[in-house]
Amino acid sequence: ELKEFSKKSIDQNMPKDELNPYTLIKEVSKHTSDDTKIVTDVGQHQMWVAQYYEFKKPRTFITSGGLGTMGFGLGAAIGSAMYTNERTVLFTGDGSFGMNLNELATVATQNLPIVIILMNNGVLGMVRQWQNLFFDKHYSQTVLERKTDFVKLAEAFGIKGYRISDVSQMKDVIDQAFKEKGPVLVDCCIDKDEFVLPMLPPGGSFEDIITIKEDA
Repeated sequence: ELKEFSKKSIDQNMPKDELNPYTLIKEVSKHTSDDTKIVTDVGQHQMWVAQYYEFKKPRTFITSGGLGTMGFGLGAAIGSAMYTNERTVLFTGDGSFGMNLNELATVATQNLPIVIILMNNGVLGMVRQWQNLFFDKHYSQTVLERKTDFVKLAEAFGIKGYRISDVSQMKDVIDQAFKEKGPVLVDCCIDKDEFVLPMLPPGGSFEDIITIKEDA
């Protein structure tokens, strides 16, 4: 029998009173208009944005789908901001952002109106999710253990940086970030074991779809 699928089953593992992709995306969306260009990099955050951000108009979601590589997002956000000369929001992850962060030099030099929402879980989340679910938690090359301080990095490039480490900080920090006229980076610390759901297991059919994160 096909497992029941609903939006509720996706959301049940995203508490509304914690700092997680759901609450973060919802808070950011309060500061954007229907015309705001939303850009993603590649990874879990890309799918969370597709699921949770409520797009109202076509051609406002700039993403590579399944055809891009990690590092796509910042260049795409630069292109969007330079073409429209309007606020662009980039959702990225610490893994993807690390692939192309040197382009912050361009962002700062051109004073581009880009808000970078960095979902920082310290791991390569999508691959880790696969290793968690299907490979008995044999983690390999997905725990980055990097010491990068993304706020200080942004400031070194000449960009305003903020950090959110608890949900109690989220509203005020996002408010302040969107008050900035130029580029800004917000380092958002999320749990390394947040999952993208629903998910099909390797070789599985829709009868095997995973909609609920089981407790370890």
